[in-house]
Amino acid sequence: MMIKHINILRAIILPVFIFFCGQGFAQSTALAHGIKTVVIDPGHGGKDPGCHGKHSNEKTIALNIGLKLGSFIEENYPDINVVYTRKTDVFVELNERAAIANRNNADLFICIHVNSGPEAAYGAETYVLGLHRTEAQQKVAERENASILLEDNQGANYEKLTPDMIIAQQLQLSVFLDHSINFATKLQNQFKSIGRSDRGVRQAGFLVLYKTTMPSVLIETGFLTNPKEEDFLSNKESQNLMASSIFKAFQEFKAEYEGADLSVNSTINGIDTTLFGLEEKEITKKDVVFRVQIETSATPIDLTHERFQNMPIWTYESGGLYKYTVGLFKEIDPANKLKKELRNKGFEHAFVVAFVGDERIDLDKAIKLVEN
Repeated sequence: MMIKHINILRAIILPVFIFFCGQGFAQSTALAHGIKTVVIDPGHGGKDPGCHGKHSNEKTIALNIGLKLGSFIEENYPDINVVYTRKTDVFVELNERAAIANRNNADLFICIHVNSGPEAAYGAETYVLGLHRTEAQQKVAERENASILLEDNQGANYEKLTPDMIIAQQLQLSVFLDHSINFATKLQNQFKSIGRSDRGVRQAGFLVLYKTTMPSVLIETGFLTNPKEEDFLSNKESQNLMASSIFKAFQEFKAEYEGADLSVNSTINGIDTTLFGLEEKEITKKDVVFRVQIETSATPIDLTHERFQNMPIWTYESGGLYKYTVGLFKEIDPANKLKKELRNKGFEHAFVVAFVGDERIDLDKAIKLVEN
């Protein structure tokens, strides 16, 4: 009888309710005031380590990426309230994670995880709430949902689905699904731009997303069960790179819904981010490009080192030395402009270098190639 009652509610009430609410409500109220509060949810924690690799675990990597992402948002958007479901190695129930977002009236919920699968599996994928359509999607959801077994009541909070809860869930999907997919697509595009394999935007029944009342995504950053992926994800420079990619997707998402210029309130080390030029995805290996070199070292320097002040660093090796550059341009003039700005910021010996692909070439030759 209860199942029949639920089906009747879904068949009669939902189409009418969603039609009138979803058509205008989603467009007019969702994010209408702009993005004021972002909740970052590093998955697992405490007694729940998540999945394991040979030398790392999910809870630690998720926390490192989440904290770095939060610092990027806080630095560039001081007016945005960044809330973390956890900032240390503690266990937080799935229900509570969603409740934190709802209590803070969050405008965006970003859940960060690391994947598990066959040893050959690799790449990043982003999930939004929905029905899992493949066995692989179902397994990912089941693995992440398994955290409820570590809760004090072992999942009793999730057993009773009332008609009101089902209506609320369906309304949430109607109002926020487009926003969630939009943000998820931007995330995947950013991951591709740094060379990550794109596993796409997917839907699945994640309990941590079920009760959130705002656009929400769950990011699977890569596979700890793949040795190469584990080495990448457990590296601090790579974690910084992933956090930076998520931040750039956030910038695009925020700007789109607020009708703002990406350069507004977006600075790194006091430098307008537009001065850093192009993204890697905008060039080919045959293009002549210009960068600004700011550092040379006989030993590797962590790209998250404070001397780089969160700037987007590209590094190369030459003559047994490690060299660090900023910016990416197809013309010399904007590279010179960035060089001048960097010298004013304390990088007194900054100078322009040129490349074709990963090979450095003579600067004069590069200028002539571009002119021709």
